[in-house]
Amino acid sequence: MNEALTLRNSTVLVTGGAGFVGSNLVLRLLAEGAARVRIVDNLLSSDHENIPTDARVDVTLGSIADDAVLHTIHDDYDFVFHLSTYHGNQSSIHDPLADHENNLLTTLKLCERLKGFSRLKKVVYAGAGCAVAEKTFDDPTPTTEEAPISLRMDSPYSISKLAGEFYMVYYHERHALPTVRARFQNVYGPREILGAGQWRGTPATVWRNVTPTFVFKALQHEALPLEGGGDTTRDFIYVEDLVEGLVCCALRGDAGDVYNLASGAEITVRELAERINEIAENPTPVEVLPRRTWDRSGRRFGSTEKARTRIGFEARVTHEEGLRRTISWTRVQRPLIERCMATHAHRLNA
Repeated sequence: MNEALTLRNSTVLVTGGAGFVGSNLVLRLLAEGAARVRIVDNLLSSDHENIPTDARVDVTLGSIADDAVLHTIHDDYDFVFHLSTYHGNQSSIHDPLADHENNLLTTLKLCERLKGFSRLKKVVYAGAGCAVAEKTFDDPTPTTEEAPISLRMDSPYSISKLAGEFYMVYYHERHALPTVRARFQNVYGPREILGAGQWRGTPATVWRNVTPTFVFKALQHEALPLEGGGDTTRDFIYVEDLVEGLVCCALRGDAGDVYNLASGAEITVRELAERINEIAENPTPVEVLPRRTWDRSGRRFGSTEKARTRIGFEARVTHEEGLRRTISWTRVQRPLIERCMATHAHRLNA
């Protein structure tokens, strides 16, 4: 354990720092007293409005896989949080090569650049709990960090995320890079902007995750789409808790290890829809749609025991409270969200 580590007066690199999770993390780093936070983001699935305004924040607009960007990264960082990704499953199915370039190549090239750096205390990698979870519609068991991994993946996104974990383990063992893998469950909360970034080939560019999609539609008094009747389950974790987990991984995680960042609660998508409709006062009934053909991960949730006992992380915001905060933020930020969505309107309506 690394109890003596602190973020105060530290220099931090956040790849994907303009994104949903990344921007929330940057705000937390600034609140913890970081001396300098550098964001590297190509705005592929994020918006410049998400970048916190603070003299301590430096922004590089570009991909971490770009050699010109990589060559500006030197051995003067205490912590690196690697959050950049190709969002998400459906975009990766549409364009596996773009996923490879923006989800896996970024990880490999960053590790190559960082190996041999002596100042680094921790490199925290954003992994995907969905890639590890058992593909089942039967009663699931909590997915542990040591769960066996199937070779049958639902999307190139899952493949890239798992391969990224392999590289993190390899570079730790071969080059002593102090990597810690943080496996995200279904994160939701403020600063997730529907339609943010560039068109990525499918309507998932706009309707990017289930919670922000449902929240926006509910505020519009539209029917929430329940694929397969909403019987699938997910482990929803509020972004404030997720960021706390990332900080715990950086300060107390063991190099080379992996930790679930999960709530541990299994919630059906139908329950999610009902809670959102109630809070948002949406009178429109849900719409039942066919099940997604590519998604075999019907029911899943993460084990919280290891993160709780080893790094002291425990999610604290209830699902209902997290939804209330998310809906309140969305109401205020609707002009920004609608602006981002409007940039893709001609493609959505084609």
